[in-house]
Formats: sequence, structure tokens, C-alpha cells
Amino acid sequence: MRILHTSDWHIGRTFHTHSTLDHLRIVLGALVDVVRDRSIDVVVVAGDVFDSAMPSADSYTLLATALREIRRAGAQVIMTSGNHDSATRLGFQSEWAGLAGIHVITRPEQVASPVTLTDEHGPVHFYGIPFLEPALIRHHYANQARPERTLKTHVQVLAFAMEQIRADLLVRGGRSVVLAHCFAAGVAATQESSDVERDITAGGLDLVPVSVFEGPDYVALGHIHGRARLEDRVRYSGAPLHYSFAEAAKPRGAWQIDLGPDSPGKGAELEIEWVALPVPRRLSVLTGELEELLTEDRFAAFDGDWVSAVLTDQVRPLDAMRALQKRFPYCVTLEHRPAVVMDTGSESYAERINRQTDPDIVAGFLSFVRNGVGQTEFERDLVAEILAAGELREVTQ
Repeated sequence: MRILHTSDWHIGRTFHTHSTLDHLRIVLGALVDVVRDRSIDVVVVAGDVFDSAMPSADSYTLLATALREIRRAGAQVIMTSGNHDSATRLGFQSEWAGLAGIHVITRPEQVASPVTLTDEHGPVHFYGIPFLEPALIRHHYANQARPERTLKTHVQVLAFAMEQIRADLLVRGGRSVVLAHCFAAGVAATQESSDVERDITAGGLDLVPVSVFEGPDYVALGHIHGRARLEDRVRYSGAPLHYSFAEAAKPRGAWQIDLGPDSPGKGAELEIEWVALPVPRRLSVLTGELEELLTEDRFAAFDGDWVSAVLTDQVRPLDAMRALQKRFPYCVTLEHRPAVVMDTGSESYAERINRQTDPDIVAGFLSFVRNGVGQTEFERDLVAEILAAGELREVTQ
């Protein structure tokens, strides 16, 4: 059986106030082509189908179109809800969708009730674990968990869900695939997460050990937006679209898994290949002085990219974003990071000004806010004139 592992579509996500629906439509269209050209049997989506618990009408339309085209291309679809999704909204009418080959798993009680598909080697059981918030779902397991056991963390809940799955699989037999949405051990949350991925850990305590997922032939993980291999049979696919500059270097695509027959004592044979998806608009971080970015030919290749500009001018240029957007229409963020930063030493500001004259204080302040660029001759004369006028006023009052 040939499976395409995807996750984290985040339909409806904006990119610095810009809609991403048109770009995601392009990528999901390419995914449909992959399904058709590679004879994919099943597309799995491991959570965060939508970006919001209240998706827009356009987001629903895009999802409906993608699912319809995947089915027309010949694959069935199995998806679970993630921490961004509303399980109730995503799962609405899932019973009827399942009859059409689109299987949506959003309820805790569905964990040990797999979607079973069959190929020439026999059945394959797909177990979906929707995102399970412990505080909201532990009452579902109250009669099944042992009295001495607590279900207060994501780790405990996922471990309990996997026990149910292994028990069910022991009875059914055959090959198996699990979908889950979590931070799994082997992926450093602080390094791999971006500003799109809401933290579902508590100080690292809910980082789920890979050992929790023992048993299935393949585990399709979601939540991390970059592809990752924790074990050969446990992987993240990442998101199909870049949603943050923190993700700019991460490739976009999906894992193709060819699930072969069972090998005695080894589980199903796996052949796994990365399938790249297009990037409709690249993300680029450009660093330099404003004049360099606006005039130098070496930056011409980035005119059509999403651009994050880092300006190294000593003094922050006025109206820099407007100027940048004339050359880079999709410049969306701007940071001022001077090439040289003045070292003020360990002495406090109060200590410095106590031994300075008024002209020195003004000159020092201007130099500080300009990162070491001092007064011009005109400014020095103007400050002297203003201070002199103030002294004269004090004498005459």
C-alpha cells in the first residue's frame, strides 16, 4: 500500500497579514498531481488541518476542493484534528464523509477504532489519535484507566491511547499506521518550533518519548513544521507551505511510504521517499544598509520573494519600509540592527551625566540613540543657541 504522509496544512493562516489561501491552493494542487502520478492509495493528514478553530468559508471551500480532487486522483484520505483545529467543526458530518473515502477522526472514543483498508497483502489498520488535551478528555477514560494511574499530561494520555491501540491490534492482526499530533522526543521544541506552532508542552514535560509509539509499522506525526526522522518508522512530514521566516530553510513536501508485506519478527517492509512540493513564493532574509538593498544588483533575485529586511545603518532610516516595498513588493518585516553598537560600559546613565555639562548631555544622548553617530555642526550650534536662550530667560525672571 502506498501512503502519502502530510500534516499541518493550516488552512486560513495569514502570513504577516497576507492571505496564504492562493499559495496553499497551488501546493495542494501539486499534491493532487503527486497522488495521481505516483498512484498513491492513501493520503494521511496528521492534524492542524485548519489554522483556526473558526475557519472562514473560503477555508472550508479550499479544503473541500482539495479532498474532492485527491479522491478523484484515486486516493482515500485519513485525517485527524490538531491543537489548532476545532474537533467538533472538523469532524462535522464525518460519518457521511467516511462513506466517500474521506475519514476524519476527531473524537477520543475513535482512537481504538481504526480505518481498515486492504491491498494484495491483506488489511492495513489506520489509527488516528486526534489532539487530546488532558484537561478536556480525561473524563472519557475515567472508567478505563486504572485507579492508580493519572491522565494529567499529554504523555500520559498518549501512552494510554497507544495501549488501547496495541490491544486492539493484537486482536485484529495485520499491518498498522498511527497518526498523532505532538512534540516527540528527538525533536528539540525550542529549535524546531516556529511562531505558528502553539506550544503544547509544559516546560518540556510533555515531550513524548518515541517509545510511546512502539508497535505500529509506521507513525505519521504532525505539529512540527519541518520534516524530521526520529526512527525509520516514526517521522514528521512538516507543513506543505512556509508560514514563518523561522521555517525558511526547511524543505516543503511529504513522505511517500510503500508499506509492503509483513516480515516475521520485523513488521511490515517499508520503502520511504521524500516527495518535494513547490514553494509558491520563497522566504528571504536580506541584510545590509538601506541604500545597498535598494540599489545593488545582487539583491535583484529577491524582488519577488517574501522579504524580511535587516538594516545595518548606524541611524535608523526614516520611512524605510515604504522605500523597501518599492523594490521588494512583498517585504513584510523590518528590523534595525546597526553594524556597530556603541559600548556604554558599566557606568550608569545617572553617573555619566552627573559629571557632564548640559551640551555634553545632549550630545551624549544623540550619540546614544544614533548608535555612536554624533552631532552635526548645525545641531551643535542649534543646541548651544537653545541652551543660551534658556539661561538668559532664567536671569531675566
